[in-house]
Amino acid sequence: MSDEVVRKGMVVYMTYSVLDEDGRVMGQQDMPTGYVHGAGSGLFEEIEHALEGRRAGERVQARLTPAASFGERDPALVIVEDLANVPPELRRLGAEADFQNERGEVVTFRVVEIRDGRVTLDGNHPLAGRHATCVVDIVAVRPATPQELASGFPAEQGPPVLH
Repeated sequence: MSDEVVRKGMVVYMTYSVLDEDGRVMGQQDMPTGYVHGAGSGLFEEIEHALEGRRAGERVQARLTPAASFGERDPALVIVEDLANVPPELRRLGAEADFQNERGEVVTFRVVEIRDGRVTLDGNHPLAGRHATCVVDIVAVRPATPQELASGFPAEQGPPVLH
């Protein structure tokens, strides 16, 4: 295990789980994934803050607010349609469809409810408007290369395997 400390300019490999307010796992990454600490990788600020000064082998929890993570719910991203107007492949809970908005961005909508001959599709992230907790296990920490500092991401997918 490395004695390197998580700080700006370090590559951090981690696994994590994202839990909703009730403690249910909403997302999980069991294969180590990496980022460069403090290099604008897009990792939520609360998580980077919680990892600062920690070492490989430590478990860290970060509380995520809606404003700083998955955003607030946008009612405009909820569509209710008559079942007859929905393609057959979208007539089940959890089905997903990608739609392009007027700016050319692709938004994924999920079927979240089917009731009384109507289908509700929601383009919000499942955790939008909700607090969440990210539980992170730090797998490895090492100095970043100049290329990694520029990109914000490690050159290799996972930490080096020690034999």
